[in-house]
Amino acid sequence: MSSSTSKAEQDLVALKLTVASLSALLTQLQSTPAPTSNERPASLSSNNPISPLSLAHDCASLVKAHTTKLSLLLITPPFTPSALTPILHALSTGPLPGLASSITLCSPASYTSLLSSELRHSVTRLFSTLAALVSAIPLDGTVLEKEKRDGGRGSLVGTGAVWDACDVVMGLRDLGIAGICVRRVEGWRELVKDALEELREWGEGEDDGEEDDGSEDEEEEGEDDAQDILDSIFSSERHIPASDPRRIRPRLETTLKRLRLLILLYTALVKRRFNTLPLALGGSSIATIDAVLDKLKKIPDVVDELASAFYDLNPREIDVRMRECFEAGKKAAKEVEKDWKGGDDEFTAWAEKFKNSMEENW
Repeated sequence: MSSSTSKAEQDLVALKLTVASLSALLTQLQSTPAPTSNERPASLSSNNPISPLSLAHDCASLVKAHTTKLSLLLITPPFTPSALTPILHALSTGPLPGLASSITLCSPASYTSLLSSELRHSVTRLFSTLAALVSAIPLDGTVLEKEKRDGGRGSLVGTGAVWDACDVVMGLRDLGIAGICVRRVEGWRELVKDALEELREWGEGEDDGEEDDGSEDEEEEGEDDAQDILDSIFSSERHIPASDPRRIRPRLETTLKRLRLLILLYTALVKRRFNTLPLALGGSSIATIDAVLDKLKKIPDVVDELASAFYDLNPREIDVRMRECFEAGKKAAKEVEKDWKGGDDEFTAWAEKFKNSMEENW
């Protein structure tokens, strides 16, 4: 009986040490430095280069499998430290260091800044969710109680979070550089679409007064209604006056037309450039992808600033943001006017028409 008790105590001590070691490792791994932009891993120069996305996929798959076993042991009596410890040890010596290596291998110079950042973010999230689950392991020798198992921060929720993080990492291999670029570009396109629709609806509104500021009249009319007063105080939106002394409406019409062209640009780039990315990308292609993505991602932010300038009825700011926004679109199209082999194609001709349309009646 005493030897059995001693063995159980030893197993629990071993579990505590393993949990502490794994927790420290996960904390360290969450700070894995991103590879520098000009760093090209030595493995990529070998005859059989290691794919960071494949490495991350396989390691995340192992983490998911180990997490499943771990989760069951945490809630199934009797609590067995000797069964938990090998699983935690396997995590710390196998897939977790492999995931950290995948971050290092996925350099911006070889896989684009977008993919390098995306992989690092996804793997770091996996480390974070796994650390939270490991911290839930009971160290008192008993299985988790119901509230610690089923609650909002219980082990089952924590297990689901780890699974989700693993699925995201594993999905990056299936997407590849092209798929990740397409997903991001389509996201930016939707932001521009939303801004276009909001501006269009705003332009259809009418200002009852001839001047820009009619807030005093609005407040007087709403004196009998407390909610109207609050709405008037906290709403800064104004519409274009009927007389339009600052010529806001012509600017709005020009902006809406060119925003539609920008949306077409995003769509054309997805179809004619990102969906046609070759599997093997050279350094010049990587640099081109980074350059065009950098310009495309700025456009939604500038469009938001442009919309704010319209809402403020500020013609000077409108002109500045219009030029900034539409120049970014032209430069993005210019970056990839040639196909990935350096030749002309349908997009090349379309890009020239796009440029001319953006410059019409400027």
